[in-house]
Amino acid sequence: MHFHVITIFPDIFDSYLNESIIGRAIKNKLISVKFYNPRDYIKGNKSNYKPVDDKPYGGGPGMVMKAEPILKTVESVLRKISTPSRKRATPQEGNKKILIINFIPSAEKFTTTYAKNISKKYTDVILICGRYEGIDARVDKILKTKKLSIGDYVLTGGEIPAMILVDCVSRQIEGVLGNFDSREEERVSSSEVYTRPEVLKYPSSHKASKGQVKIKTYRVPKVLLSGNHKDIEEWKKGSSK
Repeated sequence: MHFHVITIFPDIFDSYLNESIIGRAIKNKLISVKFYNPRDYIKGNKSNYKPVDDKPYGGGPGMVMKAEPILKTVESVLRKISTPSRKRATPQEGNKKILIINFIPSAEKFTTTYAKNISKKYTDVILICGRYEGIDARVDKILKTKKLSIGDYVLTGGEIPAMILVDCVSRQIEGVLGNFDSREEERVSSSEVYTRPEVLKYPSSHKASKGQVKIKTYRVPKVLLSGNHKDIEEWKKGSSK
């Protein structure tokens, strides 16, 4: 799986992508993540300033990312991953299966089910990270992008949604996780989990009489120590609700 991230702030991704499971997946060449800055695809002015945004038509606060820098960047990506011998490429050319995603808060919600779909159907995913008040709507119309949201809230930019998608889709690729069955959606999963020690003694938030600290004992549920897999699975189902 190849991820192509279009962003004016590529350095934001450095720490997250270089650590833990995702960092190991990149090192083992199970996935790749490349970055493309729209500023690199437009001409600067006399001071070499390369604006990728402008005031919105119809007025309103904030700025809007211009269509042309984004379109030129995506065209460059498509040429590299689809048919580099031609001057212009489209997602339908060659044997690559390409998906172009734009993150919009009001769009369809991104889910694990959709992540599975991406991992099975596509070889290359282009992620457009908007900023400011968003991207000129003509980008979606021209590129026929898939619009996705990671939740009913507004973020500063599309970089965090892009990280979430890369992480979630990568988990669906065999070899990325140490144990492929450790994907939560493939087993009975509960948000209530325990590990050693069996008995944990910790100061209570409420003080005992005379100002003394009260020590409270917290134990692992007995069913998890029983060895009865059927009862354990039933407990997990109940605690996951």
